[in-house]
Amino acid sequence: MPLPTPPTRRPNNPASRQADDKASNELLFKGILCALIGVAVLVSPYFITSPGMQGIVAKASLVGWFALVLGGAFIGLYVWRRMAAPTKP
Repeated sequence: MPLPTPPTRRPNNPASRQADDKASNELLFKGILCALIGVAVLVSPYFITSPGMQGIVAKASLVGWFALVLGGAFIGLYVWRRMAAPTKP
């Protein structure tokens, strides 16, 4: 006798909604934090007075852009999850 097919969607009950909300909120927190780190790395060379340190931080601009894009992707994924979230029964 073959096994039944696995479910394709999660159950829409309060426990699963609460777990989904917690995961989405953590994703938003990570996105905002990554975006802030990216902006800080990109803007900080303009506020550093030491030329040596300014050059070191300016060379890390690729890391700043990566953090900014990653933060934007996390925030976009959060918005996408919130738009697709099932409504309360």
